Amino acid sequence: MPGAFVAIEGIDGSGKGTQAGLLAERARDAGRTVASLSFPLYDDNPFSAAVADYLNGVFGGVDEVHPELAGLLYACDRYHARPELERALAENDLTVCDRYVASNLAHQGAKLTGADRERLLGWLETVEFGEFGLPQPDLVVLLDLEPALARTLVSRKAARSYTAMQEDIHESADEHLAAARAVYLDLAARDPQTWRVVGVADAEGFRDPGAIAEDVWEAVCSIS
Repeated sequence: MPGAFVAIEGIDGSGKGTQAGLLAERARDAGRTVASLSFPLYDDNPFSAAVADYLNGVFGGVDEVHPELAGLLYACDRYHARPELERALAENDLTVCDRYVASNLAHQGAKLTGADRERLLGWLETVEFGEFGLPQPDLVVLLDLEPALARTLVSRKAARSYTAMQEDIHESADEHLAAARAVYLDLAARDPQTWRVVGVADAEGFRDPGAIAEDVWEAVCSIS
């Protein structure tokens, strides 16, 4: 029987990589076998190379690339990883993904509104879960953060393999991050059995990563 599958989601700067790592560490300390993946892969596959070009603005600005075309690049990157993902699920008690299909829905859906957004969301889900047969996560943890605070955390990021810029075209667009956050929250509201929303800031500012990790762990324990 496949192990539990958890996706960590949120806008840029919300701490997904940190929390995915802390979750994996906590699960291993609890005696569970764990596999970790991060999307996009940014390995030698042609799709993640194209995603890097997109995020570096090679194809145009954030609103100049049609969301179906941009979304397909991310979907194909995950399809490339499907054998690895299926193997991880079969061989481990817990598989943790830093970003998954919901990232595609949020960031590409952010470019559209109303019926156009709904059509795009349905199309991307059909591509990723239907045509490409990607596994559905048992739990999606949304690390919720206001875009203004997210920009602060993005500015503290270390150098990344896919870009030489301080901010990629998603991270540098405040309106895009706000719209992506709105799509994320809408997706969470639509499926409360699968999604858990964890705030990463409060009235006093950014929360301690350890305290956030406790909330994430509690959510994971609720499905296992």
